[in-house]
Amino acid sequence: MSYIGATILGCEGLRLTSGKKTFFRNARPFGFILFARNIDTSEQIRALCDDLRSCVDHEAPILIDQEGGRVQRLRPPLATEWTPPLDFVTAAGRNAERAMYLRYLITALELRSVGIDANCAPMVDVACDVTHPFLKNRCYGSDVTHVSTLGRAVADGLADGGVLPVLKHIPGHGRAQADSHLDLPLVSANADELKRDFAPFRALNDLPMGMTAHLVYDALDAAPATTSPIVMQLIRDKIGFDGLIMTDDISMKALSGPLSQRSSASIDAGCDVVLHCNGDLQEMAEVVEAAGEMTQVAQVRAQAVLDARKIPVTLDISALTAELETLI
Repeated sequence: MSYIGATILGCEGLRLTSGKKTFFRNARPFGFILFARNIDTSEQIRALCDDLRSCVDHEAPILIDQEGGRVQRLRPPLATEWTPPLDFVTAAGRNAERAMYLRYLITALELRSVGIDANCAPMVDVACDVTHPFLKNRCYGSDVTHVSTLGRAVADGLADGGVLPVLKHIPGHGRAQADSHLDLPLVSANADELKRDFAPFRALNDLPMGMTAHLVYDALDAAPATTSPIVMQLIRDKIGFDGLIMTDDISMKALSGPLSQRSSASIDAGCDVVLHCNGDLQEMAEVVEAAGEMTQVAQVRAQAVLDARKIPVTLDISALTAELETLI
């Protein structure tokens, strides 16, 4: 694999213009991410994925946020409509582990059928009394062991369906009392208290990809985790995560300053790739230039991600759905 850009990029619309194709060929991002604005028919999604991959000289992963509930880009008839994860886990009760595995196996099979091969899940942020509503029902629960078990089930379901899991939001977003899309959350828990938040990420530290949290841990550093060398080193050394680390969307309002500054600060802190989502060409050009090319270490991690993709199992989604219905 030749050197590639340290970015994962979004795009506008349902198909690529010739100008966007030229931009992506020059930018050589590691991967791409899709949103509802990119979704119409199954044939259109497959064609867009083919167009995106044709712009780079590696089999670029194409990501999406398909958690279920409010954060679900593919809807019926393209994909199953899911309840929010926390509601689903509560309904499944003692069957939650198997139910979550089946839910995300079905999700993976649906995604792979249209060319998408990475999902930004499992989300193992541990819920607590103060968790902001933007995150609360996306969580799997408030018990660390249970969250870790369910996170593993989600990751296994996705992987068995041929989709790469992306662990988020490292090293833990559960104590955030603000929506990081709009504000910078400040977490004042001490180092001992934060061990609870970090525990599920340590339990899943073998996953191939992870996404950072845009928030400040007062006990660790005054800088947001995404741009903090201290927090990034903690993720590598204490949590033991050695997979590819991508930022959360670099344009979220939790971060401040020009996009170029945010991007370079993230790479300097220890992130491997910068995620930019909105598809704006001028913004992407700024991010691509600032992020630069992947380091040699990042490229090794990137190759490990590509090697981790499985051929999806051949299963009947209707049979999986029937089993799932007996568990809920």
